[in-house]
Amino acid sequence: MSNYYHTIETPLGSLTLYASDEALTAILYQHQTPQPETATAMPQHPLLIECERQLQQYFAGTRQQFDLPLAPKGTDFQQRVWQSLSTIPYGVCWSYQQLAISIGNIKACQAVGMANSKNPLSIVIPCHRVIGKNGKLTGYAGGLDKKQTLLALEQEHA
Repeated sequence: MSNYYHTIETPLGSLTLYASDEALTAILYQHQTPQPETATAMPQHPLLIECERQLQQYFAGTRQQFDLPLAPKGTDFQQRVWQSLSTIPYGVCWSYQQLAISIGNIKACQAVGMANSKNPLSIVIPCHRVIGKNGKLTGYAGGLDKKQTLLALEQEHA
């Protein structure tokens, strides 16, 4: 299976988009570990072009939901958490406890937090919408400043 990437500029800085022939596999911030070195730069890949277009719409406040084929790599547990993340409505925040409840395991808050932190599809799978039970912002792969920016953007356009 072939892997492709394209780096784009956004209001949050550079993001590198990764895709296979069939689906988007990762969206990584500049400081995050890159996908396999076997990925080929291909800015004209149709999925990467579409992802960039939808991200631009999101940042402009005209898109609230993404419509892209996704194939994040992770364990079965991580996949369940990421699937649940995708159900958090635009402009809404959940606690880690709410996320754990949504997958049917209220005691899994810490494990849910770890799975959340491993989400390879930032923004599109909205892990930024998960905050501490006390309402405080907690870790985010892009940094808390970027998490705050995303939440403020969504509050403005919700």
